[in-house]
Amino acid sequence: MVSIRVQRISFVIAAVLLNWGVGISAVAASKTLTIYSGREEEIMAPLIEKAKKDLGINIEVRYGDSTELAIALLEEGKNSRADVFYAQDAGSLGAIANEGRTLSIPTQLLNKVAQQFRSPAGQWIGISGRARVIDYNTKLVKASELPTSVMQLSDPKWRGKVGWAPANGSFLSFVTAMRLIEGDQKTLQWLKAMKANGARDYSKNSAIVEALGRGEIALGLVNNYYLYRFITKNPNFPVAIHHTRGDAGALINVAGLAVLNTTDQKSDAEKFVAYMLSPDVQKYLTQKFYEYPLVTGIPVSHKQVPLNQLQSPQLDLSKLSDLKGTISLLQEAGLL
Repeated sequence: MVSIRVQRISFVIAAVLLNWGVGISAVAASKTLTIYSGREEEIMAPLIEKAKKDLGINIEVRYGDSTELAIALLEEGKNSRADVFYAQDAGSLGAIANEGRTLSIPTQLLNKVAQQFRSPAGQWIGISGRARVIDYNTKLVKASELPTSVMQLSDPKWRGKVGWAPANGSFLSFVTAMRLIEGDQKTLQWLKAMKANGARDYSKNSAIVEALGRGEIALGLVNNYYLYRFITKNPNFPVAIHHTRGDAGALINVAGLAVLNTTDQKSDAEKFVAYMLSPDVQKYLTQKFYEYPLVTGIPVSHKQVPLNQLQSPQLDLSKLSDLKGTISLLQEAGLL
C-alpha cells in the first residue's frame, strides 16, 4: 500500500517538474553540470560558487528533500537532466543505486574514504559524517541518569520527556538501522512503546534542540551537529550531547555523492566529487557546520568526539535504502 507521505512527495515532485527552470540562472553556452541536492542551500551555495571558479565549469543546483529527490530521479529515469545526486543520507543514495541509476566512482576517489562510509560496489561515496545522538537538557537530566541505549527511552521514567521527528529523513535512516539491528518486530514494538510513552513529535532536528533549550523536553533524538550551531550563538545554551554505543542510536550516516547514469559530463561530475573530498571542503564542512570529515588526515572540530572514539553499529550503509519498508512500519505504529 502506497503511504500517504509517499503520495504527498510524488505530488510535490510533479508540481516542481512542471515548473522546472523557475529561479535557475540562464544556461551559458558551454555545458552545465546539474546537481540534485538534498543538502540545504545555506551549506551548498558558497561551495557551489567556489567550485564554479576553481573547476571552471558551469553548475546549477536543484534543492529539495533527499528522499523526494531520490523518488524524482527514479520517476524521471533516462529523461533526467541530473548529472550528480548529493544526498544527506546513505539510504537515498542506496535507493537510486539499487535501481541502476548510478555510475561507478573511480577507485582513486573511493580510496580517500574508509570502506564503511562508501558503497561496497563503488556506486556512491560519503563526503561528511553525521552521528545520531541523544541531546539532553543539563538542568533537567544528570549525566549519570542517561540511558545506555535508545531502546531504554520507552521506560516510564522518560514519559513525555523525549522529542523526536518521525517524518524527518535522518530519523527514517535511524529507524531503518534499528530494523537491521533489532528486526522489524522489535523495532515496531519500540515505536509503539515510545508513542504510548508520550514521545513528542517535532518537524525537524533543530526544532527538537530549540525545545530542549526551553526545557520543554529533557531528551531529544537528533544528529550531532545541530547543538553546536546553537552553542555558537549562545555558549550558555543548557544542552549537551550523549552518545550511546553499538545501537541504532549510535548510527553514523553520511551525506554523500553519486554520479548518475544520465550524465553526459562524466569527467566534470568526477571532478566535482574530487573537489568535495578536497581538504578545503572537508575543513569547511567540519569547522563551519560541525559535521565529521571522512577524508583521512582532516581533524574534527575541537568540540567533537572523534569518529574513532565512537562505537557505532557495524552496518553496510547501503542497506539503509529500504525507505518504503521503514515508512510502512512507521505508519503501522501510527506515527505517519
